[in-house]
Amino acid sequence: MMPNLAQLRIAAVGDLHYVKGGQAALQPWLSRVSEHADVLVLCGDLTDYGRLEEAQELARELSTSVRMPMIAVLGNHDFEGGHEVAITEILRQAGITVLDGEPCEVRGVGFAGVKGFAGGFGRGALGPWGEPSIKQFVQEAINEALKLEAALARLRTQHRIAVLHYSPIVGTVVGEPPEIYPFLGCSRLAEPLARYPVTAVFHGHVHNGAPQGASGETPVYNVSLPLMHRMSPEQPYRVLTLDLNGG
Repeated sequence: MMPNLAQLRIAAVGDLHYVKGGQAALQPWLSRVSEHADVLVLCGDLTDYGRLEEAQELARELSTSVRMPMIAVLGNHDFEGGHEVAITEILRQAGITVLDGEPCEVRGVGFAGVKGFAGGFGRGALGPWGEPSIKQFVQEAINEALKLEAALARLRTQHRIAVLHYSPIVGTVVGEPPEIYPFLGCSRLAEPLARYPVTAVFHGHVHNGAPQGASGETPVYNVSLPLMHRMSPEQPYRVLTLDLNGG
């Protein structure tokens, strides 16, 4: 079937947590995603323990099963093994665009992606005060927000899509135990979204949160695979259709 050039359908999902030999869990929906979308966005935690063999096997599975552009960011699990640079290269060699503060475009739609970081939301966000380790922790969140802002600033497209692993808002975290909210995202990530018009935000990481919230008027979608699978086992990903003719 020829694609409809007047629109772009984005399928987004995060938290694949791929383990060696895990093809059977992905195949049922990976083999069908091209029926519903023109680009696949992967919102981090692609591997379970950040092991090279997990990334290699996942890259092979994605490159053979998915016949469309793929855009990804890494998640905290992808950093666990200390191989995040190698994992990024493995995915890129498989044809997957891995973003870490860079923008890219697919058919005139701009994508800006970063992993993001923790730190809490609103008045509950951790501030850079006290011990050096606290200041370093907060600076990591600030750095991720600055990378996101720089990527968004470089896009001149009608539509901008932000791709994250951590949540930028508390709204999609609701449903998790309140005591772990600060570890699921940071409102510093929402600051660039207020400075640049963004069509939508996708993030993962929050397995038991809400599927949708908003940063100002911008929709924010939690596309963690465990959440998506509970909502729709047959189609465990969010599909967003963009009008490329001015809508």
